[in-house]
Amino acid sequence: MKIASFNINGIKARIEALPRWLEAARPDVACLQEIKSQDDSFPREIFEDIGYRVETHGQKGFNGVAILSRLPLEDVTRGLPGDDTDEQARWIEATVIGDRAVRICGLYLPNGNPAPGPKYDYKLAWMARMEARVRALLTDEMPLVFLGDYNVIPQPEDAARPEAWTEDALFRPESRAALRRIVNLGLTEAIRSRDPAPGLYTFWDYQANSWERNNGIRIDHLLLSPQAADLLDDAGIDKEVRAGDKPSDHVPVWVQLAA
Repeated sequence: MKIASFNINGIKARIEALPRWLEAARPDVACLQEIKSQDDSFPREIFEDIGYRVETHGQKGFNGVAILSRLPLEDVTRGLPGDDTDEQARWIEATVIGDRAVRICGLYLPNGNPAPGPKYDYKLAWMARMEARVRALLTDEMPLVFLGDYNVIPQPEDAARPEAWTEDALFRPESRAALRRIVNLGLTEAIRSRDPAPGLYTFWDYQANSWERNNGIRIDHLLLSPQAADLLDDAGIDKEVRAGDKPSDHVPVWVQLAA
C-alpha cells in the first residue's frame, strides 16, 4: 500500500498537475492539504474518473484536507477532537482496507506566525489536541499513519539555513518540543528512518529563488505507529514535482507499507 501526502496549495491552481502526478506516482491513497475549497466545490469527478474515491473536509478559501483512495475506505471522520468550537478544516481520518487495514490521519497543522501571539497559541493548543488523539488511537494497536504538512522543522539539518528560522513559529523550541512529544509516544518518522542525511527538503518558498538555490525546509512528515513501522518497505520525497509547471511550494512525501 502506497500512501502519499501533498500540500497542493489550492485545488484550482493544481487542477491539471495533480491528476498527472497521481497517474505517474500511482499512490493507493493520497492525503491532500490546503485544498482551499468547500466540499461541494471540490472537483471530485476529475479524480473519480481515474479511479479514486474522494473524501473532503473543506473550508471556503482556506485550509481544507482531503483523502483520495483507490482502496475501500471505512469510518471516515472529520475534525480533530478536543475543541468543538474549532472551525478550521485541518484533520481527516479513515481506515484504508488493503491486505491489512490501516488507519490514516491526514493533517494540516497550523502555521502559527506571528509568534508569539494568538496564532502561535492556537498552533500549540492544536498540537496538544493532536497528541491526545494519537494517544487514543494507539490504544487500538492497529497500523496508524499520521501524515501531512506539520509546519514544524524538527531539527537544524531539516533547513538549508536554520539560522534564518530561529524566531519563526515553524522552528521555535516550543513547536519542536511539541512534535517530539508526539513522536516520543512511540512513532517512527518514516523519511528519517530511510535517510538520516541533511539536505532533504519538502518546501521551497516562491520568493528569492528558493527553489533554484535549494533553500528549502522539511515540514511534511509521515509518522508511523509501531504496527505500521513493522510494515514499512520504503519512504521518499518526490522532489522533482517542484520543478514542474505551476508547482505547489510543497512536494509529495510517501510511504510504502506491506499492507
